[in-house]
Amino acid sequence: MTTKVVLIAGPTASGKSALALEAAEQFGGVIINVDSMQVYRDLRIITARPTVDDEKRRPHKLYGHVDAAENYSVGRWCGDVEAALGDIIAQGRVPVLVGGTGLYFKALTTGLAAVPSIPEAIRAEVRRRLQEDGPPALHAELLRLDPATAQRITVNDRSRISRALEVVLATGRPLSDWHREGLPPLLNAGRAAKVFITCERKELVRRIEKRFATMIEAGALAEVRTLAARGLDPTLPAMKAHGVPWLMRHLAGEISLEDAIAGAVMDTRRYAKRQLTWFRNQMKDWPWQTPEVAISSLTRQFSPP
Repeated sequence: MTTKVVLIAGPTASGKSALALEAAEQFGGVIINVDSMQVYRDLRIITARPTVDDEKRRPHKLYGHVDAAENYSVGRWCGDVEAALGDIIAQGRVPVLVGGTGLYFKALTTGLAAVPSIPEAIRAEVRRRLQEDGPPALHAELLRLDPATAQRITVNDRSRISRALEVVLATGRPLSDWHREGLPPLLNAGRAAKVFITCERKELVRRIEKRFATMIEAGALAEVRTLAARGLDPTLPAMKAHGVPWLMRHLAGEISLEDAIAGAVMDTRRYAKRQLTWFRNQMKDWPWQTPEVAISSLTRQFSPP
């Protein structure tokens, strides 16, 4: 066998985790998380992390290893995944990387801008100002300090505005400069067995609705209640995981559970649409397959004739 890495991507609820388990069992693999929300230990249910039984079937890496109070980044993930890949390959096993976060896959296969870490004091100050002054005010400042980046960000995009402003305040250099100085890719996607799995739109909607109902039955509301009780900064990534803001509104007495579920499902549907568009534009050489035939596609790539 010439290929030693498996890459599995797809929209939310498309069946990626099941495919990863099947591939890991077939190829003797270890599953590595490529989902920016499944890294948080506080969010096992609401992010549909692999179950305890799944983790017993095959080893899993980079799931639930980060506290929700942390602002985990693609840069940190690259460091974590580089170490995980080294360990797995040294053991003679096959890394099976699975998830729906396109930026993580992009960094893995094409490299990443070498942005340094941001001091916590600067991060906290930007968050305070974001809360008090609002995104448009900070966007105006970013337009002055880093016009190239600001022009690509809408005036209400809280996450991207704060990130870009943090970088320029911490380093004295705009984010657009850092993006020109990248870190190398961690693996050659051209030599990997890879697949993007998806399904017909109505089927994907059905899967999203069914999965969220299963999350509620499994205790997602209690999980979000525990998270809310921590009183964390609402701009943290974990606080914006799909379903979390809606269920928090329900817990606060603002909306019914039915409305919270409907809002969460709609947000998830929109996210799945964005995932499809992103991969179609950014990862054009990935073969697209339905869940039913994806394992056959991986097998052919993993063991070419």
